Amino acid sequence: MNTLSPLPAPGAPLQHYVSIAPIDLQSVEAMTPEQSKVFQASQLRLMWWKFRKHRLAVVSGIFLAVLYFGILICEFLAPYDLHTRNMDYIYSPPQRVHLFHNGQLVGPFVYGRQMTLDMDTLKRNYIENQDDVQRIRFFCKGDSYQFWGLIEGDRHFVCPAENGQLFLAGTDRLGRDVLSRIIYGARISLTIGLVGISFSFLLGIVIGGLAGYHGGIFDLIVQRIIEVLQSIPSIPLWLALAAIMPITWSPILIYFGITVILGLLDWTGLARAVRSKLLALREEDYVLAAQLMGARSSRIIGRHLIPGFMSHLIATATISIPGMILGETALSFLGLGLRAPITSWGILLTEARSVSVIAFYPWLLLPMLPVVLVILAFNFLGDGLRDAADPYK
Repeated sequence: MNTLSPLPAPGAPLQHYVSIAPIDLQSVEAMTPEQSKVFQASQLRLMWWKFRKHRLAVVSGIFLAVLYFGILICEFLAPYDLHTRNMDYIYSPPQRVHLFHNGQLVGPFVYGRQMTLDMDTLKRNYIENQDDVQRIRFFCKGDSYQFWGLIEGDRHFVCPAENGQLFLAGTDRLGRDVLSRIIYGARISLTIGLVGISFSFLLGIVIGGLAGYHGGIFDLIVQRIIEVLQSIPSIPLWLALAAIMPITWSPILIYFGITVILGLLDWTGLARAVRSKLLALREEDYVLAAQLMGARSSRIIGRHLIPGFMSHLIATATISIPGMILGETALSFLGLGLRAPITSWGILLTEARSVSVIAFYPWLLLPMLPVVLVILAFNFLGDGLRDAADPYK
């Protein structure tokens, strides 16, 4: 049978069962260096740690960074100028790079070629001349160009041998080097995605954010506009918008016109996604607290609500950029987008619209390869960024 402790005598001090030692507000619970490194890390550092675990996303990010750096110096990287014609080598197939000749190390080189014409099919046949060794030059002088249309230059990263040829991806119907044109075309095809997504995100976040946060008649009007735009078939809408652009416009104006068209077509999906998120988040207590403190709607949306679903925005951006690249490629391939003398991957693919051309000259489909690689890289990068945007999961 348990017995209770006797009550203290009247006037006697009560016993204390809590430590009365002074409290050190600066003391923290003892942690190992590894634990301290994690718990005291910033949000960006946590995101980086999680992102680098996604190896495929890291490789894709490096690949895209190299491509976007390359478009800054494409004049230097391309073996030939954009408009250089080699009339003696029309529809020349890609050349193979060799290192050894007759058992001896010569370095990277290609064999010279001789062209013969098949009178039955009128097809040009190129035969390698094993005695004509043409060493590839690096950091050399070649075709003159205007760097970004401003500075004269003639230095190239790689050049053919003196009085030789170097067609690593073959030539087209005018004898122009396909590899050089792919490098130049990357400048348009890659930047049109970034410019277009900036325009699309500006419209989607602003319109969708206001519709989701305020609701009411503005939300009703926005939803009806989105429904009308999404009900219009894409190809007829492309035809109508592309027909608006005058044929007398300069290539730069046509470029920005195509960018605006792609942005107008892409903002509706993002606006609806932002609206649905804000409809749920605007009921949170921290939003009410910000309203009571007098914060403006723009600040509440930009500083408190948008960061709450940043992972979704990152995933949407990385999906939309390749979508815009494909849109430009499709428009240019159909003859509705950019026009010569602008060069993009879509314009290069117009050379391969004929079945007979594909059958005889399949290397003209090579501009399709960077399109596929870039789209895959953006998808893998978006997957890694989406997971890293919420490192606590």
